[in-house]
Amino acid sequence: MHDPFIASVSIEFAIINEIFGRRASVGSGVRLGIGDDAALTVLPAGSDLVTATDAIVAGTHFLPGAPARSVGHRCLAVNLSDLAAMAADPLWASLAIGLPAYDRLWLEEFAAGFFALADKYAVSLIGGDTVRSSTLFATVTVQGAVPGGAAVRRSGARPGDIIYVSGHPGDAAAGRRLSTVNPGIPESRIDMDAPLFSQFYFPQPRIAAGKLLRGIASAMIDVSDGLHTDLGRLLAASSVGAVLDVTRLPLSPAMRANFDFAAAAELAPCGGDDYELCFTVPTSKVAALDDCAEMAGCSLTAIGEVCAESGLHWVQAGASYSVPEASFEHFQ
Repeated sequence: MHDPFIASVSIEFAIINEIFGRRASVGSGVRLGIGDDAALTVLPAGSDLVTATDAIVAGTHFLPGAPARSVGHRCLAVNLSDLAAMAADPLWASLAIGLPAYDRLWLEEFAAGFFALADKYAVSLIGGDTVRSSTLFATVTVQGAVPGGAAVRRSGARPGDIIYVSGHPGDAAAGRRLSTVNPGIPESRIDMDAPLFSQFYFPQPRIAAGKLLRGIASAMIDVSDGLHTDLGRLLAASSVGAVLDVTRLPLSPAMRANFDFAAAAELAPCGGDDYELCFTVPTSKVAALDDCAEMAGCSLTAIGEVCAESGLHWVQAGASYSVPEASFEHFQ
């Protein structure tokens, strides 16, 4: 059977050039953007190039029927979070979309969400692709720059360093849980009136905080797969362990209003989808962090300390505390 979605060059042209190409700005370092076989960019002098790629797939990373504007926002936000974790300045993005069917209105809303976030961080869309797919997905590659040798890695934590987390981990997972219990919530409530929904549908990458931590943080990671899981990865990369106090987790007022402590203490360390930053700071640089923390654009909360003994140990009132091991798994 003739498939107009695949066969029609005009539809692909409309998607790339009319919906995305007309909105793609030529920003810093872009010599040639959308419209040729590949883009041409110039890296700022003395900088290291930082590249990250992430895909979001319907039913795995966002709920079926999620607002198109949210999907467009999220596919870029999750990648910008990886740049934030390396203390990089975002520069450019490429976007590939798989679509079960051509829906211009959906694509325009998707593009609106994507470009609203791109404009906030001066990210230029420089290329991409569209394909027919049985499952809706969006894959983004972002590139950024960091002064030579200044990227913050996972492997620099040392015993005695203080462990911090940005924002309010668990809020996004709480919004996801409430959404699955109450499907069909209007987009206006998600975006405007309910902070837990907003954190899930429109996560905010911590770019300002990441850049602030250059020269201060000894190690850093974004906690998109859950604070417990991702901090464990940082500790393993650094060959150290940690002791954390569950009562020091920065639970938001919205979290406290909707969940009791037991549920919140599960969502905050293990919920995933937060796109907050977890990082370690040597005690000699804690004062420097305190002096500039207001510029981070979010709270930065000390929740524990790095130790020489391997493993991640949670405590409550001085006693051992067990958190659930279940965090987000891509192939679960």
